[in-house]
Amino acid sequence: MIKNLIFDFGDIFINLDKKRAMENALQLFQVDTFTPQMIHTNEQYEKGLISTLEFLTFYELQFPFASQEEIIHAWNILLKDFPKHRLQFIKDVSQKYRCFLLSNTNEMHIDWIKNDWGIDLYNEFKNCFEVFYLSHKMKMRKPNADIFEFVLQKHHLKPEETLFIDDTKENTDTASTLGIHTWNLNPDTEDVIDLFTLQAHLF
Repeated sequence: MIKNLIFDFGDIFINLDKKRAMENALQLFQVDTFTPQMIHTNEQYEKGLISTLEFLTFYELQFPFASQEEIIHAWNILLKDFPKHRLQFIKDVSQKYRCFLLSNTNEMHIDWIKNDWGIDLYNEFKNCFEVFYLSHKMKMRKPNADIFEFVLQKHHLKPEETLFIDDTKENTDTASTLGIHTWNLNPDTEDVIDLFTLQAHLF
């Protein structure tokens, strides 16, 4: 029986536009694909191992024709709306289950969300979770196993009593290897509010 729910953030609660964000970034930086150095820098930033200033400086040095404002816009264009029916869903669910948020995110994205939502709504959402885990605060990121192991051990969660919900298969694959139940949600066709319908076999 499931007692614990671990949720991703992007494309689970807040909608993302990954396609638009990628197309915009490739056009801005005049590249066909992200270089290994860009990917590494993005991951370092998500882990909180470099500051926002260091992150922006990297892109400004690599692409001097792009302004800092354009770089920030390109980074944040990924983020879209937060449907309020999902807020009511997590409010209800948190009354019955231990709920955790586990997100690969970074300082600029969280700052954008706080500003876009307003701090009251942000805190209302955050308070639905026993702990609000953000990769840049943890110095770890999915899909590495250590981030899942940390949450399990820290909160004495049994994998067989835990369901992890994420839109990225790489992340759910790792969680599965640890014995955690998973739902690799497809944001194009599924909504987290249908959890108890689409994953009824687990409850």
